[in-house]
Amino acid sequence: MRTVEFQEYGGPEVLRVTEAKVPDPGPGQVSVDVAYAGVNFADLKARSEGYRVPGLPFVPGLEVSGRVRAVGPDVTGLRVGQEVAALTEGGAYAEVAVADAVTVFPLPDGVGLRTGATLPTVLPTAYALLHTVGRLQPGETVLVQGAAGGVGTVLGRLAKAAGAGAVYGVVSSAPKAEYALGHGYDEVFVGSFQDEVRAATAGRGLDLVLDPVGGETLRAGLASLAPFGRLVSFGNASSAEPWTVGQPELYPTGLSVSGFSILGLARTAPAALRDIASRAFETVADGTVTLPVTAEFGLEDAAGAHTLMGSRTSTGKLLLRVAGSER
Repeated sequence: MRTVEFQEYGGPEVLRVTEAKVPDPGPGQVSVDVAYAGVNFADLKARSEGYRVPGLPFVPGLEVSGRVRAVGPDVTGLRVGQEVAALTEGGAYAEVAVADAVTVFPLPDGVGLRTGATLPTVLPTAYALLHTVGRLQPGETVLVQGAAGGVGTVLGRLAKAAGAGAVYGVVSSAPKAEYALGHGYDEVFVGSFQDEVRAATAGRGLDLVLDPVGGETLRAGLASLAPFGRLVSFGNASSAEPWTVGQPELYPTGLSVSGFSILGLARTAPAALRDIASRAFETVADGTVTLPVTAEFGLEDAAGAHTLMGSRTSTGKLLLRVAGSER
């Protein structure tokens, strides 16, 4: 089978198409004939910085859609040929991927394989950020960093559906702002946002801030919270030094800071992840959420997908087309 791997860290050019043996699922695992693989910013960090890379060479990719090829021992509830979406521990840029059965999700009726590939990381993450970790209540205000990305696109829709009083986004360019305004956001700020947030909320600040950037952006989000506000950190796209927060920032107005990682949850509490994913997938089946695929690349052009995402000009979701792409 074909895979895309890198043997050294670097730019998109280090991605290479290679031939590999088709993997067999072990106990508690499932192999999937991949139709599409999702492209995530974590894949770029793996390729350039070694983020979550146990060793080289490495096949990146955290999510796929496709059909179950084989099930390993002790797997129940999944059958060969079933259309599924799956969260993987790497290895998604391949014609066959292996995933733990607890992170393999049958696609809801009416959800095809192309749409299914957009779901495994983005949708449960967005749902958990708002409902499980962020605990958004009707009427509250929420600010989302990266509002035009995959998670950001879903968060705008979900926040509106949850009855948020106002949904604000932050993006890096005017075209991204225009895109985000079409996906549930009431107002979108380009670049700076602290003064703009205070003006938009009549000086009160925000109830909930969702931040995948880290660094100074996270600090600015913390400073933008209303009394008893919450901030959820779910990434460090800035690659800034690890941050700390304590009594001086939290005590005066009763602020809270939480963190979330879907990969971490998959390892430590897979049953909780399945529950979140089940509820999240319902929002696609009932039409509450749609995540547009804004660019699609063949497996052999994974470098092109990385180049586009790395340019910070992309919106929505990027996919690699695996089944049916040219050999």
